Amino acid sequence: MSLEEDFPNLGNTGYRITSPASTEYNCIAWAARDDSRWWEPDPFYLYFWPEGAPHELTIDAVVQAYTTLGFVPCQTSEVEPGVEKIAIYVDSNGTPTHAARQLPSGKWTSKLGQSEDIEHELNGLTNSKYGSVARILKRPVSRTSSK
Repeated sequence: MSLEEDFPNLGNTGYRITSPASTEYNCIAWAARDDSRWWEPDPFYLYFWPEGAPHELTIDAVVQAYTTLGFVPCQTSEVEPGVEKIAIYVDSNGTPTHAARQLPSGKWTSKLGQSEDIEHELNGLTNSKYGSVARILKRPVSRTSSK
């Protein structure tokens, strides 16, 4: 299946593939700037999950995972100079499905499961699979967060 078939809004809002498929990391990790491991609060503790965050797949647990990196909730997805943002998507049941990181241009970058990383508009990934954006988090940009 093509990306446009999985995510019909991508065809309307535009996107570009920015790196090849990889099984090393997922969207939660990518949004946190970690491309070396898979982040998931799985029940068998096979994957990385930040210490101090509840080991469950809930919106509060995902927010707390990012809080360990200095992110705090914010109200807008608009670009703010000196600030980087993460968007957390949830399905119709409120279960987190995806996370994306804002680029300085205002576009967003996402890792699509085990597939490619893409650059896209925030609503490009909203659909029945990923749902919609439920939370926006932000933190000041630092030298360590600029990769």
